[in-house]
Amino acid sequence: MFRVAIYRSLRIATPFILIAQVGIRLVFPKPAIFPDLILFNLVGVLAALLAYLSPKFNDRFARLAISGAILLWTLGSTFSTWNSFFDFQLLPNLTDFSYAIFYPLILGGILRALTVNKKILSLELLDTVIIALGASSVIASLLLRPAMLHLTGSPFSVFLSILYPTGDIVLVAITISLVALQHRNLRSLILLLGITIFAIADLYYLLKSATGNYTFGQLTDDGWILGLLLIAQSLWHHGGEIEISDRVNSIATTFSLIASSTILAIAALKPNYFPAFVLIPGFATITLAFVRMALALRDAKTVSTERELARTDELTGLPNRRRFLAELEELCKKEGTLLLLDLDGFKLVNDKYGHAVGDLLLKQVTTRFSRAIPDEVLLARLGGDEFGVIIYGPANLGMEIALALRATTSYPYALSTGEVSVGVSIGSVSCDRSNQNKEDLLRKADSAMYEAKRSGSGLVTFQA
Repeated sequence: MFRVAIYRSLRIATPFILIAQVGIRLVFPKPAIFPDLILFNLVGVLAALLAYLSPKFNDRFARLAISGAILLWTLGSTFSTWNSFFDFQLLPNLTDFSYAIFYPLILGGILRALTVNKKILSLELLDTVIIALGASSVIASLLLRPAMLHLTGSPFSVFLSILYPTGDIVLVAITISLVALQHRNLRSLILLLGITIFAIADLYYLLKSATGNYTFGQLTDDGWILGLLLIAQSLWHHGGEIEISDRVNSIATTFSLIASSTILAIAALKPNYFPAFVLIPGFATITLAFVRMALALRDAKTVSTERELARTDELTGLPNRRRFLAELEELCKKEGTLLLLDLDGFKLVNDKYGHAVGDLLLKQVTTRFSRAIPDEVLLARLGGDEFGVIIYGPANLGMEIALALRATTSYPYALSTGEVSVGVSIGSVSCDRSNQNKEDLLRKADSAMYEAKRSGSGLVTFQA
């Protein structure tokens, strides 16, 4: 309860600090350290904290990405404001870096906040980074050279002049498209409002700066911090999450890879066409794409192995009962034979020598059975010392295989405790596609097998 009270107080206090900062700015319009450097950026820090402390129903990556993005933007704002008040300058390049990293982080956080709430996977995280880097590479390559013809400054400053408005427009467009796919809810509406206010404030600042009319400490600057606070507050509300399919992610990732490769190819053919820093996102995109491919192959192999293990008997390596029953469904639609096998004398060996010797005997039986049947015949261990065989083809083929399987137990098995002998009782039933289901086939084969065991004949074919 104490923690809940602190969180609630933080959610209420942060907007009041912003209101106090705006009030001071209205009464004293001239820029001052307390409202512009301290209160303004304090709201940003508290907004980042609010996003980080948001309820656990949020996706973990969304919380971390949005809180990290807000904190980075606030760090850049703090440095920028400090440099406006004091002669001792704090790394202006670090300010630009903080503002630039804000966009891919907030984009990834919004995608996760408005999409289905599930545990973040490494591939999804890589997809987000690859798409963001690929988009940055494309934007830089398409717009940088035309912009350099009309804007003054270094290539890097021109690049940032392109990045900020493009990032704002992309954020608003993606948020609107995601919100449109959802049912109306408070979370998405607050998030959209926050992104829109932030983007409008940023675009207004860029426009005023480009025309030389911007004055530090304007009331419109509070649009930035208000937008970030609304984004953080949106995480405290439930939303109607939607699911973005893996296909959409794959298409976007593939496009990013192709675009980045094309840009690097142009740079190789025309070495001085792009500044070196523009190529960094392209190289990073391709590198991460290879990392993603390696992770995807690893995950695919793991999934394949897990599926195989789920359908394989751990001791013998044969298909298990689940796989056997699935194949039996197919047998019902075709012509073939079902055999059920039960070892004679196995329980005596298992009780006398222990489970370890019994397991070794089952492995040797499996080896002999496997050698006696063609590759296209399914041999499965159904549990204990019971096996099942599915044979496609005429009934006489099923009989030949049954006799071959029975013959494999005609001589002793060499175990660590000495030689032991076990036999096998086989129940056989033919399937001729006469509307039989797998339950009927199993019942008939089981009845024939117990008759073979009772009579000592070793092999009985079910007769209606």
